[in-house]
Amino acid sequence: MNRPTTALLAALDALLTVALGIGIPLVMLTVLWATQFSLSIDWLVFWRAAADVWMLGNGVDVLISLDAGTAAQLALDHAAVPFEIGIAPLGFAVLTAFLGRRSGLRLGLTEHPFFGGVVGTVTVGVLAGLICVSAHSDLAVASLRQAVVFVPATYAVGLLAGGVESIARTQSPLRTALRERLDALPTAVRSVAAAALRCGAAIAVAMVGVGALAVALLLLVNYSTVVSLYESLQSGIAGGAALTIAQIAFMPNLAIWAASWMLGPGFALGTGTSVSPLGTQLGLVPSLPVFGALPHSSAIGFLALLIPVVVTFCITTFMRSQPGVPFALTVRGIGRTLGTGFATALVAAGLLALLAMWSGGALGPGRLADVGPDPSAVFLWVFVSCGVSASAGLVAAGVRRRAAEPVQSPAQ
Repeated sequence: MNRPTTALLAALDALLTVALGIGIPLVMLTVLWATQFSLSIDWLVFWRAAADVWMLGNGVDVLISLDAGTAAQLALDHAAVPFEIGIAPLGFAVLTAFLGRRSGLRLGLTEHPFFGGVVGTVTVGVLAGLICVSAHSDLAVASLRQAVVFVPATYAVGLLAGGVESIARTQSPLRTALRERLDALPTAVRSVAAAALRCGAAIAVAMVGVGALAVALLLLVNYSTVVSLYESLQSGIAGGAALTIAQIAFMPNLAIWAASWMLGPGFALGTGTSVSPLGTQLGLVPSLPVFGALPHSSAIGFLALLIPVVVTFCITTFMRSQPGVPFALTVRGIGRTLGTGFATALVAAGLLALLAMWSGGALGPGRLADVGPDPSAVFLWVFVSCGVSASAGLVAAGVRRRAAEPVQSPAQ
């Protein structure tokens, strides 16, 4: 495949990514415009709203300026003063990265993967800038600088993941060059880094997965409360469907918050609030139906703190049990194992802290400017708890493998 064809393929993938991302909120808002507002409002208002939601979901801050009447109706502190909404419904970011990965998988099989990736990323950036300019209004203003940086950066993450995956599967010159660079590293550094990256990433993914399962169970258990909140909003069928899609876009955020809750730091739903296994302090909570499933303080919450310890121990034990992983009952061998354990915790803590940072932000004015987990607290809790349990799991599995190895006689 030549360069023009590669560029065309990458640009089409980028266009499809932007169209699908902004199309999801736009379709629901258009249905709302037709059914609940009877086409009486200018459709461009809904286009701007869909564009703002899509950009917000990809990490772009939106500055809101309400008039005095609307601010008084909302009854929120400091609502009359322009404020930023910075919390990203990560469902849109996940969609952008997923579609970027699909494009990267295809581009990785071409002769010009880097060129195609640059074209795709630039195309997304240009489209995001145009959409940002078209959505400008007196009510909401998205940051143009962030739009042309954060949206293509999210897409580029998926492109890179897909491209690396394709290159790793094929016998390409680029794969050979990367393999030679890795083989040039010292064996000890290569083994420790590979184990730490593999185990740390597995721990982070497992904790988010457990958090998603916890959110599903909480929604099931508190189903009646969630339904009552839906009924109290009286949003109608179309409005309820739009609200449901908006909450689905926040599900990755909720999964990360649930993981932070099990890790110990918990999360905040406003300045001065805290939701954690150690205690819950809440003020006025936004009337979103999904918040009806918030966990409450109980003795079971302390047991939840064991979940990341068990998950880390099991993952590191399984990884250590794989053939080819060296272990020696010497000071150097145990020291290397402990170093691998805390390097694993460092990777897991870094990933979960980044996810915590991306999942939180400003949800509104005043006290709602502080919503989500504290990234520094997440990093500290994960590093300490997972570092100890990862080291214990690596040592335990190494000792077991050592004991299971057949003892060879000197004659052999």
